Amino acid sequence: MSLFRNFVSVGSLTLVSRIAGFARDALMAAVLGTGPAADAFFAAFRFPNLFRRLFAEGAFNTAFVPMFSGALEREGEAGARLLAGRIMSWLVAMLVLVTILVEIFMPQIMVAFVPGFVDDKEKFDLTVLLTRIMFPYLACMSLMAAYGAILNTLGRFFAAAFAPVLLNLVNIAMLVPLATFWVQDPASATIWVAIASMGGGIAQLVLVWLAIERSGFRPVLRLPQFDAEVRRFWVLALPAILAGGITQINIFIGTIIASGADNAISVLSYADRLYQLPLGIIGIAIGTVLLPELSRHLKGGRESAARASQDQALFVAMLLTMPAAFALMALAEPIVRVLFERGAFDAMATMQTAETLVAFSAGLPAYVLIRILQPGFFAREDTLTPTVFAGASVGANIAISLWLFPSLLHVGIAIATAAAAWLNVLLLGGTLALRGHFRPSGAQWRGQFAILLIALIMGGALWALADRGAAHLLPGIPLWRQAGVLAALMLFGVATYFTLIHISGTQRLGQLLARLRRR
Repeated sequence: MSLFRNFVSVGSLTLVSRIAGFARDALMAAVLGTGPAADAFFAAFRFPNLFRRLFAEGAFNTAFVPMFSGALEREGEAGARLLAGRIMSWLVAMLVLVTILVEIFMPQIMVAFVPGFVDDKEKFDLTVLLTRIMFPYLACMSLMAAYGAILNTLGRFFAAAFAPVLLNLVNIAMLVPLATFWVQDPASATIWVAIASMGGGIAQLVLVWLAIERSGFRPVLRLPQFDAEVRRFWVLALPAILAGGITQINIFIGTIIASGADNAISVLSYADRLYQLPLGIIGIAIGTVLLPELSRHLKGGRESAARASQDQALFVAMLLTMPAAFALMALAEPIVRVLFERGAFDAMATMQTAETLVAFSAGLPAYVLIRILQPGFFAREDTLTPTVFAGASVGANIAISLWLFPSLLHVGIAIATAAAAWLNVLLLGGTLALRGHFRPSGAQWRGQFAILLIALIMGGALWALADRGAAHLLPGIPLWRQAGVLAALMLFGVATYFTLIHISGTQRLGQLLARLRRR
């Protein structure tokens, strides 16, 4: 199956997950709004996600996938399965140890994580309780990511890509009665949502475990042993842990800073969910497919094929990311209003979330480019260089956040996140180019410039049309009319963009469909 076809397969399932996630977030906004309980829930949910990125998506995947791909090439399925079992045994042992320690010392940890909550005892105690309920989610998601890495390397993307849908469906099943039938205060509602999140994590793990069973590749866990291959894994993983840890400092610092202002954490979380839609469909999906693809080519000595795969990924990603970024900036306020403004989520929350979304969206192409450029290092078993660059970007993020937060609050944190991402892109792309691993052709550069220009034209047209049709998008207008106008604007944007892309010759639509059909 071609890289583009794999990307579309993973991206399509991610789209289903994000649509279900929007339904969940809309219900959550109606139940929780942006008040103290919402801040407590989002801070609590962010904490296990921080460690998940550190232990699973950061260290494990970036170190494991190239080693597993190499074992498949050299030793076949039996050798690769034994390697996976030895390494996963260490992952499980670390997860058990971390979970026990964090559950015991949760109040002390939360003092450092959300210092702005300490003076509000009710809010702080709720955050501690919710985090204790959801922290075992870390173990479920880390094991799911590990099993998913094996399946992705084998070219089986469905189960890992579909698993997040289950989390959203379980949450929706809990939120519907909360939003419609049960009379609950927001604090009590967050407890039920936290329990549902934990249940969703278990459901995801079970789904991926069953897929591993069907593949015949289930690793056998045993007492951790420190042999030569495990030592090599840790040599690769430790820099990745640092890279993941440094990247998560952005979230950690942002949460610390945002905890000093009412509603800031929840506003950032709602805006984050919106720009995560294109990031998940495009950046995460293509990055998921690209790493094992590059690893297989490089382990097989096919350097030119690896470079061609990265170039193809870059073009397709920017073809889809640029219009998404400009559309989110142009339509930020109506998007937030249609999705979230009801119940406890009021007009002020809409304005704050929309402003934050615009700032986040300015960095959307950079977030996707990082996902495409990093595999160029990881597939070559270089995890140290991205770590150094992540350190530089997080330093910039912290400095800009501290500078802008007193005046711009949550918007300042979003601006800092976007600026730091662009710095990371410059460092990653420049280094790959200097090493001869990334050399886009003149045609590639011309295509990227055309994509940027056409996306800018489309964004300007959407902004002008939304301004002229503002009377149909104001608070108080029936939801069905607002949603209809917003859908019409989006369809106009898609039609305009791809028509100009086709007419300009940047990407003929027939060729785009051929990429999808190619195996």
